Order: sequence, then structure tokens, then C-alpha cells
Amino acid sequence: MRIRRSRLHLILISFTIGFITAILCMVFFRPSFATGLRLSRIPIIFGKLNHNPFSTTGMASGSKKPVIVVGSGLAGLSAAYEALKAGASVRMLDRAPKPGGNSIKASSGINGAGTRFQHAQGISQDDTFYADTVRSAGRRFTEASPAGVDRKALVELLTGRSESAVNWLADEVSVDLSVVAQLGGHSVPRTHRGGGKLPPGAAIVSALLEKLKANPNFSLENSAEVDELLTGSDDAVKGVGYHVSEGEAQELEGAVVFAAGGFAGDAHGLLSKHRPDLAGMPSTNEARPASHGLLASLGAAFVDMDSVQIHPTGFVDPKDPGSAYKFLAAEALRGEGGILLSSTGERFINELNTRDVVSDAIMAMQHSTVGSTRQWDVTLLLDPGACEVAASHIGFYVWKGLVQKKKVKDLSPEIIASVDKYAALVASSSKSESVDPLGRKAFGHWRLPPGEANRDEEVCVGTVTPVVHFTMGGVAFDTQARVLRSKEGGETTPIAGLWAAGEITGGIHGANRLGGSSLLECAVFGRIAGAEAAKSVVGV
Repeated sequence: MRIRRSRLHLILISFTIGFITAILCMVFFRPSFATGLRLSRIPIIFGKLNHNPFSTTGMASGSKKPVIVVGSGLAGLSAAYEALKAGASVRMLDRAPKPGGNSIKASSGINGAGTRFQHAQGISQDDTFYADTVRSAGRRFTEASPAGVDRKALVELLTGRSESAVNWLADEVSVDLSVVAQLGGHSVPRTHRGGGKLPPGAAIVSALLEKLKANPNFSLENSAEVDELLTGSDDAVKGVGYHVSEGEAQELEGAVVFAAGGFAGDAHGLLSKHRPDLAGMPSTNEARPASHGLLASLGAAFVDMDSVQIHPTGFVDPKDPGSAYKFLAAEALRGEGGILLSSTGERFINELNTRDVVSDAIMAMQHSTVGSTRQWDVTLLLDPGACEVAASHIGFYVWKGLVQKKKVKDLSPEIIASVDKYAALVASSSKSESVDPLGRKAFGHWRLPPGEANRDEEVCVGTVTPVVHFTMGGVAFDTQARVLRSKEGGETTPIAGLWAAGEITGGIHGANRLGGSSLLECAVFGRIAGAEAAKSVVGV
């Protein structure tokens, strides 16, 4: 009896010691996905732990299916971030040899209304973003669309969450977004970028990739072509079939977020089908077939497929003027003060009008055909003030040979006359003595004076032409980023197991997208898609 009691005492003592040890571990240690267990020298009760963006609840285990993200642009990266944060593991598959998609090329910035960065620049209120977006969308906003596509709700979500998207990138991802510019179609400056050397798209993508790659529950495969969306007997998506380079076909099961981009580079496929009138137009997109057919094979609904954005300013490279692929001349160049001049050296349009209006004005003029490429001869000119503020862009464009720096006195007499006329207009507008007859109200950082005083000043000059840039149309989806399947009678229903975000989707931008809203839609709807997909695999 004494032996049994002694053993019982030993068991109780061991249990008590184990319990106390566990409590001490909880107090003095905390988990980190990036580095495993790490000692915290300050107990939780005495101080706040360092911020860890990835949740420790619902941690992904080897037995759980991953969230599969197709595409590595900002929409896919945002989805991956939120899925990891919710406790899922993420497998990202991208057909390109390097990550970033078209997002990494984004050169003007990301929109945000009501941000602290606007406040710092004296913009105390911004309540017109929704109205600006609807006005830019034009007639498409009121047109009938597949049932389930609520344009109003999508735009409200896009604009209403814009501030939090900018805050997320600035605070959680550590991206500099302190510079705010006004682009075409916007009532106030709201397009955010950083003050460093990297363009905003590259800065955002590289920062997000760094965060994701530090997480052991994230993996990225490039040159991975998704060939099929796998479905079960209930027609729900259960995974993907894919191959890497010339490798054998593989299958991967999990929730799928489709963020494979638009079809502006599919010149001989969907683009020629929906917009044959754009044949011969140069593009900012590299040639590649679209991925929309994978969604169509499931009966997905599509909307606004003939809404293709022509960006008014793609650089004509003097070394290869007939190239079908052209670098984008960022809209921020005009926003910071740049002007457009016709082949006769005259201003002809309010440079801050919406992209479709500016493009139409250029395309109404005489065009030429260089090789097989149809293009126009327009001069983009920035004064020293605009060149200075856009220095990170200008440096790259000068290096590429797309922009030249010239003294005013070395320009043609027609262009000198237009520069003087515009400089006088800007100077008088600050005194409320004059109004631009073309309707421009914001002049950016233009500071060049008119007359002989400017002849030795150096301006930045390049030749630009309209280019196929972005597809507003795409797969129908809802405010939970669920892809919608067509049913009889025009009705739709969500496809279980499948979400989408980014340029692959349609219904947000209507007939014309505002500059700065492509990165924004990727961040807003990518995060929604990732969080929703994670729920299906971690049971949150």
C-alpha cells in the first residue's frame, strides 16, 4: 500500500512539474514561422511581442490540402499572404520563368482614398473615388451583366477598402507609398508610390515576395503551366493539373485561387476574337496565350470581354520604332506636369483626362505604319520640375534610350512656342487669371517660366503612341471573389473551390480603368480570395 502511495505521489509531482514547465514555455517562448521557436526575453505580461503577420492558429499541417494560387502578380501574392495568415499552406504556380506578372511593371502607383499620405500632402478629404470610378466606367456601369455580378458592390468594395490596402502594404509589408500624384480621371491626388528608385509595382512585388519566401508553408514554382482545373463528381474544383517546363504532367489537390492575368497579350486569340479592330496595334504586354479557356471549360460566366483599354502613351523606341512591344510611359509623367504635343508641336488634349478620352484624341489624328505596327507620332515633354519629381522613372527611360534631355533652345520652333504658351498658362493659373482652354486644372510640378528665361533650361522629351494595355473584361465573380458559373436563364452560381482576382476578372472597371486601380484591385480582391480559399482548407 505504501509503495502504491509513493508511486502516486511521484506521478502527481511529475505532472505538476510538467504543467509548470509548459506554462513557463508559453510565457517565455513564442512561435515564428520564419525561424522556429525563438526566445523572448521579455515576458508577455510585461511587454508587447514583435508583430508577426502570420497567424499561429490553424497552422498548416502536412495532412491538410494547400491553397493553390495560379499566377504570381500582385493578386496572387496578396492571396497567398492572406491564406498563410489564416493558417493555410500555399503552393503558387506561375507559367513565367520569373515571378511578378504584369504587376512588377506597374509604373504609376496604387490608389487609396483617405490615406494618411494624402493628409500629409494637405488633402484632408477624399470622398470622390467611387464617383470617379463610376464616371470612368461609363455606360458599362449601368449595362446589364450576368446575374450575380453586382458592379456597384464591387466598386464600393474596391474604393471603400483602398485606404486599408495602402495601409496594409505600408505597415505590414513595409512598402514606401509616401508620394501621392494625381492621374487622369481623378478628382484629387490619390495614386501612391514611393520616393526610391524602384517603380511602385516592383517595390510592392519584391517586398511581398520577401515576406512570403520567409514562410516555410509557402512554395513557388515558376515555368509551371496549369493545363486543367480538376473537378469532383459535384463539379466543385478540387485542384489543378500542371507541368513544369518539359516535365511530366502532375496533379495537385487544394482550393484554387486563379490570378493568371488578362488577355491583352493574346493578340491572335481572345484579343482578335473580341476586338479585331485592334489588329496591328502595339502592346505593353508580352505575347502569350490567355488562360481564360480553363475557366470557360467549367462553364464560368464572362463579362465585358470587348472592353480593352488603350493606354495613350507607350514609348516608341528610336532604336526599334516598329516593335510591337513597347514600354509604358507612366501616366505619372503627365500627372507630375508632363504635356502631350501633336506632330505639328501643339497641345491638343487635357493630359489628365481619362485614358480612353486621351487615346481617342490621339487616334483621331493621322497614323503611320512602321513594319506591321500601327502607331502615332506624339511628343511627351516634361519641364525640369516634372523631371525632378519623376526622377526614378526618367532615369530608367533615359538609360533605355526612350527619353532624351534637351535644352529648350534646341527644340523645334513649333514646340518652343507651345512650351512658352503652356508655361504662361501655368504661371497665370496660380493667380486665377487664366483657365486652360483644354480643361486641365492640375499642373503637377511644372515650374518652367515662359520666354527667353527658359531657353537654357533642360526638358525631358520622348515619342509616344497609344498601346493595347489592359483588359477590363474577364470572368464574372462576386464580392467574396468566387468565380460564377453560367446557368440557364442568365442566372449564375458560385463554383465551389474556385476564387479569382486581378485582371482575369471582369465587372469592376467597365469601359475604362482609372490609372492606379489595377494594383488596387489586385490587393483588395486578392486578399479576399486568399482568405476565403483558406477557410475551405483550414476550417476557419
